[in-house]
Amino acid sequence: MTARAAKARREKAPALGAFRRIVVKVGSALLVDSKAGALRRAWLEALVDDLAAHHTRGADILVVSSGSIALGRSVLQLPRGALKLEDSQAAAAVGQIALAHVWSEAFRRHGMTAGQILVTFGDTEERRRYLNARATIERLLEMRATPVINENDTVATHEIRYGDNDRLAARVAAMASADCLVLLSDVDGLYTAPPASDPNARHIPIVPRVTAEIEAMAGGAVSELSRGGMTTKIEAAKIATTAGVHMAIADGRVDHPLKRISEGGRCTWFLTPSNPVTARKKWIAGSLEPKGVVRVDAGAAQALANGKSLLPAGVTAVEGGFARGDCVLIRNADGGEIGRGLIAYDAIEAMRIMGRSSRDIEKLLGYAGRAAMIHRDDMALGGA
Repeated sequence: MTARAAKARREKAPALGAFRRIVVKVGSALLVDSKAGALRRAWLEALVDDLAAHHTRGADILVVSSGSIALGRSVLQLPRGALKLEDSQAAAAVGQIALAHVWSEAFRRHGMTAGQILVTFGDTEERRRYLNARATIERLLEMRATPVINENDTVATHEIRYGDNDRLAARVAAMASADCLVLLSDVDGLYTAPPASDPNARHIPIVPRVTAEIEAMAGGAVSELSRGGMTTKIEAAKIATTAGVHMAIADGRVDHPLKRISEGGRCTWFLTPSNPVTARKKWIAGSLEPKGVVRVDAGAAQALANGKSLLPAGVTAVEGGFARGDCVLIRNADGGEIGRGLIAYDAIEAMRIMGRSSRDIEKLLGYAGRAAMIHRDDMALGGA
């Protein structure tokens, strides 16, 4: 046994019931019967039973759901096989209505409220749009609603789309500062080789770290409706674990798949040594180029040290030509760097509201902006 294999055996699988914010990705092949083109309603209701149990214990639940194209192509009676881009977009437009309805109805049985969010690649890659999407998700969760997120297949093109919801789910988990991502699929985890073609393939229950050896074990796509395969799941694992998110690949074909995980059912856990908050602040502190500077007074500096957000009232000067969502340096009255953060206003707007109460923002800018110039979750303290 190699040292890596020995370490993997010593690692303990996380308890699903211990996570505070869980993202669950549901693939098309699970939601939709590929032959009939119909929703697998009983399966969906069993899954929502599982999700509701975690919601009841106080966890935040997010769903990344495929299925709009699969449902829409059935309604429009489009042929099986690969679709042209415009046909995929038309199918998605029809299917998204049906998909949102079935999720809403399934959650309503448990007294839960669902909210639909459609995203494209740019919404998670461009910081301005990233902040908007993140704020929407956070507000829904604060109101105990359950975001149901899907790639906006009606407008996404081949050049700008994710092409699978595994990586999208990982980006959403990172964006939402989730601590757990579960990819429900038609496989029960990672194997040393594709199990369909290699009878000697061994299941790997825990992956402490994604290495080149782990990446080499991935195969291709496994079903007609699924655009992703094990390769995209490994890529999702790298995104998730870098962001401080534990990730599991589990068999979603069974009823109550999350309950099965909790009861020790077979799956593969990808572990992270970090946590979402630490990983995000590390990204802000070391991976982004600052585009400007905001200077703060002594009272604001002390408030930041106490874990507060930066309000406009504490800002004394604004420097640079940054845009909303850019990373800026935060300097104290002596000019020392005390942190960095993603700013909620562009430079011109920041200049207008600096030194003023958050209550004055709407009067000064003509719209009701965010109360904080830099939210504490978008800030990393500790100067260079």
